[in-house]
Amino acid sequence: MLVTGRKLPIGIQTFEDIRNDGYLYVDKTALMWTIANIGKPFFLSRPRRFGKSLLISTFEAYFKGRRELFTGLAVEELEKKWEEHPVLHLDLNARKYTTPADLDAILNQHLERWEAVYGEEKRDRASEERFAYVIRRASEQTGKGVVVLVDEYDKPLLQAIQNEPLLESYRSTLKAFYGVLKSADRYLRFAFLTGVTKFSQVSVFSDLNQLNDISMNYDFSTLCGITHEELLSNFEPELMALSRANGMNVEEVVDAMTRQYDGYHFHPNGEGVFNPFSVLNAFFSKEFGNYWFQTGTPTFLVELLKESDYDLRLLMDGIETAASAFTEYRADRKNPIPLIYQSGYLTIKDYDKRFQMYRLGFPNDEVRYGFLNFLVPFYTSVTDEERSFYIGKFIHELESGDVDAFMHRFEAFFADFPYELNDQTERHYQVIIYLIFKLMGQFTQAEVHSSRGRADAVVRTPKFIYIFEFKLNGTVEQAMEQIEEKGYAFPYTAEDQQVIKVGVEFSAEKRNVERWMVAKEI
Repeated sequence: MLVTGRKLPIGIQTFEDIRNDGYLYVDKTALMWTIANIGKPFFLSRPRRFGKSLLISTFEAYFKGRRELFTGLAVEELEKKWEEHPVLHLDLNARKYTTPADLDAILNQHLERWEAVYGEEKRDRASEERFAYVIRRASEQTGKGVVVLVDEYDKPLLQAIQNEPLLESYRSTLKAFYGVLKSADRYLRFAFLTGVTKFSQVSVFSDLNQLNDISMNYDFSTLCGITHEELLSNFEPELMALSRANGMNVEEVVDAMTRQYDGYHFHPNGEGVFNPFSVLNAFFSKEFGNYWFQTGTPTFLVELLKESDYDLRLLMDGIETAASAFTEYRADRKNPIPLIYQSGYLTIKDYDKRFQMYRLGFPNDEVRYGFLNFLVPFYTSVTDEERSFYIGKFIHELESGDVDAFMHRFEAFFADFPYELNDQTERHYQVIIYLIFKLMGQFTQAEVHSSRGRADAVVRTPKFIYIFEFKLNGTVEQAMEQIEEKGYAFPYTAEDQQVIKVGVEFSAEKRNVERWMVAKEI
């Protein structure tokens, strides 16, 4: 039993279960009702564990006329008819897709269930023909428009993202299957598809070009997720319990949750939302953990980053891009940003209306540090288990002024690097440097720069300010000279902390740190 005495719907994706079993529910039914009554075929892209399955289940209960499940919710006052419609609910989330037969099996499983109700005359035909027939028969038999709900339409495609032949097979099957929704339009009352990604119009949805994509619609930007107001109004007992468990007041708890879980924006001017999965788990565990990130490691995203030779420093600092560059993924283009954005690791931070350019960045600290921590084993020889130990030691050594110990430990991140230092691997070194200092930023004020006219990195501790300059194709003397000539230390001379300048030289032969030099401001 929770201290608050309330049941949190962690992992509960069925609206009926939430309502019948007394789970807490954040009311999104006014938005649901609006969508259900302003059009017919809709598409919504949201990251995993953002409530897409629950939304689909809510639509299903609504269109089945289950009025009793909506008692006390906004839609109870909005809906006057409560008509029951035939609902075809296709859930592609609960299976692993490794062969074309896996996709055929899940489609066949759903089709057989629908055919058992509405007729089996086309059972020997292709899946798309059977789908079209079931829709028509359901409408004719009930005299009502059919509702088609597709949960995680792109699950097979995502699992085959690095296997082009398999991806093409899935794409061909799903293109024909989803294309039925256009030809069957006269029999449909409503259609709603959800997924993580928006694949290019020339692939899966090319035959379904009338889809109304509301993924970046202002009015529905808070359809999935928890707003700041919803957090305060729905979770007061949980906020109090979390504050008591952590020795914080409620305002401090809300601030901590905002830094850790808020910050998702699905429209440049839309209200931001908290990650619902992390919020519920934080309330349940009474700890500010990295719950969402731990539920799915984005290995395929890291592989895409490495294959595309994408400069990770741009990703870490935030990138500017046109909407088309991050909203539609094309498998034939080596641009990982659309998948990273749509998977929830980047979000909209700003929008330049004049030039129609978006700025994307990490939504919050859970994603920022979760993603950076996850990258370390892919770019260094340091294991997951060692990473936290190293970062903690880095902080202690700089706080105590032991630069030599810091640099000796720094070398471990570059050990066993397999290539000669050249243009390609120079960026790899720079990425590792970025990772180290960005991860230190969890515990102390650390900045790492890529622009000219600024030191490569600056770290603030209670007693010291460190100015770092790295030379991948130069000497330690040149690094120190650059610190002096460019006046990198000047902005910090009025600070209370002692300024320490550190020049670092890398060796192409050793493929590691060769020398470093330390100078302290008097």
